[in-house]
Amino acid sequence: MRLALLGPVAWRTPPRHYGPWELVTGLLADGLARRGVDVTLFATLDSITLARLDGVCERPYEEDDSVDGRVWEALHVAHALGRSAEFDLIHNHLDWLPLAFAGLARAPMVTTIHGFSSPKILPAYRRSASAFVSISDSDRVPALDYVATVHHGVDVAALPFSATPGESLVCFGRIHPDKGTAKAIEIARAAGRPLVLCGPVQDGRYFSESVEPHVDGDRVRYLGSVGREARAAILGGASCLLHPISFAEPFGLSVVESMLCGTPVVAYARGSMPEVVDDGVTGVLAHGVASAVAGVERAVGFDRAACRRTAERRFSADRMVDDYLDVYERVLGEH
Repeated sequence: MRLALLGPVAWRTPPRHYGPWELVTGLLADGLARRGVDVTLFATLDSITLARLDGVCERPYEEDDSVDGRVWEALHVAHALGRSAEFDLIHNHLDWLPLAFAGLARAPMVTTIHGFSSPKILPAYRRSASAFVSISDSDRVPALDYVATVHHGVDVAALPFSATPGESLVCFGRIHPDKGTAKAIEIARAAGRPLVLCGPVQDGRYFSESVEPHVDGDRVRYLGSVGREARAAILGGASCLLHPISFAEPFGLSVVESMLCGTPVVAYARGSMPEVVDDGVTGVLAHGVASAVAGVERAVGFDRAACRRTAERRFSADRMVDDYLDVYERVLGEH
């Protein structure tokens, strides 16, 4: 099988710090290459991969203000689809834009939907001939037909187990009301534990008004958007991860990464969280601040080794590769 993986170009693949779509696409490309699949990854040209690398965008547009993301995403898609006759299958990880031109592709397309930024983009999905994969059952739209749900997998080796946590709680993710950063501060204060915040500031006003005034370098520390090695150390050293989201989370990579380090999760039961969190084993599903505070007291007593084992079984990159190989076989069989 000759496979084209059409990745995003907002960040490098794999990302230096933030970039969940790029992280998953890169892990899939490497995993497929290790299985002997002839895979070409279309990504930024500074990307690092075991697959063949191709593209036209030299640098990620989120890292270079001189690069217009709209222009280079369009050029990136045009370049990849221009080579589509060379492949048996195209696997799109770049949201809706390639779907607008899927009818011009010379190979069948599979699209992993990493979440919907707005209902306004749905016409591109409804009019497309692509097969669709959801990243959680909860993130499905009734108007679309799906070939499968494939939960994300992560690099287990990059997230070593930590048996002895510290006192602190941690909250990982973009600083935005959706992610409930301010709620995490409230929960940590009520639980009587220090809190470490990590992630890029996506809503500057929210950060300056609701988060930054509480950052004192002691009870609440903000470390910015941290890289992969620091991420594993911070997650593994925490007593618990807080994920008090205010939106329907499509998946939640930081939740899985935390569990793999042995660190249980207290998450609001929205979106994919009931699918991802094994309540009582890898975390606690909460329904508000008081429920989350009680959840912290439960979760810190969980068996961290059992947390790791469960997450490793459910969310390894190898399992994700297996699932996608099944998807490719099914889609190619239908063509």
